[in-house]
Amino acid sequence: MDLSTTWLGLPLKNPLIVGASPLGDDIGLVRQIEDAGAAAIVMRSLFEEQIEHDTAGYFNNVVAHHESSAEAAHFLPQSGDYLLGPEKYLDHLAALKKAVDIPVIASLNGTTPSGWLAYAKLMAQAGADALELNLYHIATDARHSGAELEQQLVETVHRVTSDLTIPVAVKLSPYFSSLPHLTVALSHAGASGAVLFNRFYQPDIDIENLDAVQTLKLSDSSELLLRLRWLAILYGRTSLDLCASGGVSDEIGVLKSLMAGARAVQLVSELLRHGPQRVTGILAALERWLTDHEYASLGQSVGSMSLWRCPSPAAFERGNYMKILQRARYT
Repeated sequence: MDLSTTWLGLPLKNPLIVGASPLGDDIGLVRQIEDAGAAAIVMRSLFEEQIEHDTAGYFNNVVAHHESSAEAAHFLPQSGDYLLGPEKYLDHLAALKKAVDIPVIASLNGTTPSGWLAYAKLMAQAGADALELNLYHIATDARHSGAELEQQLVETVHRVTSDLTIPVAVKLSPYFSSLPHLTVALSHAGASGAVLFNRFYQPDIDIENLDAVQTLKLSDSSELLLRLRWLAILYGRTSLDLCASGGVSDEIGVLKSLMAGARAVQLVSELLRHGPQRVTGILAALERWLTDHEYASLGQSVGSMSLWRCPSPAAFERGNYMKILQRARYT
């Protein structure tokens, strides 16, 4: 069975990519992941704040104000809290490239189109096969419209892609008013792919100590439905390669993602739970399903359940919405 696919123009032996996570921190573990069958790996993100920590601006903007209030010192992690600083990140990237044969994708996480973007070029020089640009931003200022923030995102992508020869994927959140319009704009800005979606780690509240509590929950299959919806809508309406991230836990999740329109899927939580050998199990089950259902190749499934052939996806979506609500009953 031919399980091959392409992502960002990179030929992959199968659609399973290890997403940005601690799984890429240890070279020995990455070798195990490669041996288990993973087709590519995304390194954990290098954050805009990490890069700025290495500049005088960090002292001026943060350190100099540590004593302004009791909480000020805790707004951002200190430089020692990051496992991979900017220089170590590049060294680790170069070491990974030497250690494995699968594509290694670097990851940058930030918000503003400023000097930190220069690290994208350094990542390419260190050997990255592609770049995942994770533009994580929480809009809290009422003076900024959604259109302004989206334009800033597009500008950031344009600045990165205009200076690179490697492909760039943008990892998006689902919280945009028109994802189809945004993905077209990102394509025009030079992006090659979109990863759907970034996961947000929501803080809880400790009511006894009156403090915000950091929470980290691994994803489960319930999160896949949102990805499937937007993969199916976007497939064929953007030139970007699509990748599912979040909620894929088995071969069924992989197949659903591909049928909706993804060319590849990212795994993290399932590997953190079960280890690298989980890749082998998913691939074996995927191949069995395709064989049993008389598929000649994996590529036949891509986009087969998308809304590309639906003349009015909005009407289709609204029709399903009404049907579900009309069927709802109190028990």
